[in-house]
Amino acid sequence: MTYDFSEMVARRSNGTIKWQMYDPDVLPMWVADMDFPSPPAIVEALHQNVATGDFGYAKPSNELTSVICARLERLYNWIVTPEQIIFIPSLVTGIHAACRAIGKPGDGVLMQTPVYPPFVGAPPYQDKTAQFAQLAVTHTGNMLRYEIDFDAFEAAITENTSLFLLCNPHNPTGVAYSRADQVRMAEICARHNIVICSDEIHCDLLLGGTKHLPMASISPEIADQTITMMAPSKTFNVPGLKASFVVITNEEMRKTFVERTMGIVPWVNNLGLVAMLAAYRDCNDWLEELKAYLTINRDTYVAYVTEKLPMLRTTQPESTYLGWLDFHEAGIPGNPYQFLLEKARVALVDGKSFGPGGENFARINFACPRPLLLEGLDRIRGVLEDL
Repeated sequence: MTYDFSEMVARRSNGTIKWQMYDPDVLPMWVADMDFPSPPAIVEALHQNVATGDFGYAKPSNELTSVICARLERLYNWIVTPEQIIFIPSLVTGIHAACRAIGKPGDGVLMQTPVYPPFVGAPPYQDKTAQFAQLAVTHTGNMLRYEIDFDAFEAAITENTSLFLLCNPHNPTGVAYSRADQVRMAEICARHNIVICSDEIHCDLLLGGTKHLPMASISPEIADQTITMMAPSKTFNVPGLKASFVVITNEEMRKTFVERTMGIVPWVNNLGLVAMLAAYRDCNDWLEELKAYLTINRDTYVAYVTEKLPMLRTTQPESTYLGWLDFHEAGIPGNPYQFLLEKARVALVDGKSFGPGGENFARINFACPRPLLLEGLDRIRGVLEDL
């Protein structure tokens, strides 16, 4: 390998929230932030930009939009033009912007739970109503599998539902949705005149032989009802640089989205734009090696749970670097997240924050050097075996 993902990087002294949220003896395996250095090409591009001493306002370059368009065509055979791209600081910003731009006050925003917590919280902040359709979950032994419950999906729709927030690949379950599932979701949304906002921030973090299919790339008709959101932040570990983009091919919808964010959503900062260009232009080799390392981490994590934590159940993510742990049969008194934080000194993400279906679950981040992953799992095993 050209890049060393096993290097232990000291992050606590750098002001990193992941490592400063909890006490020094707590192992942080919570927020979606990798414990790997960012790609050298990004670091070098940032060094060169900082050396100019120019930190004025910046706009996305023609090269950046061209690189994005070429990348979408190369990876997905999806033709996007520069004017269809809108740059925003983050996908959480984009989710709120979509809730603000689509529909009228009081309208429903549909989502499939358990799901990324900002989905759950966004609609009320934008004077909308959150609507939940739980995913169907089955298990074989201690392996979980999540699928779309289409009956529940359609039953959750009301006459006031105007927006569907799709998480693909799905956080926290790691499912990469098939063409058939996406077409069926799109058909239901079209029948009910619902706009789809597809959060595809994890689309590059593909494990094993997984492929990603953007919802809007399936057909022009589906693209016409879809807002797509992507970013280099999770993939290339630059979330603090705040640089993401939105693709809206529907001209009227794009105009509304921009108008509803004027004066509220700031421009992307110039260092974020520099990092985005370097990531998409110069870091393909780094990404391939990252995916190989994460796939082994995923397999290590799943094998550990299967063999050494039989009281738990887990997903086998097809994408993302996030595992979803079921503690229903672990015998934990009270909240699993709080129990592990206090007893094992391991910080996960509380499943309750992912909406209905997340109770007695927790999310774990396995994007770290393998010794760190095994240390966290050993800590969890130790306290569970003591129960």
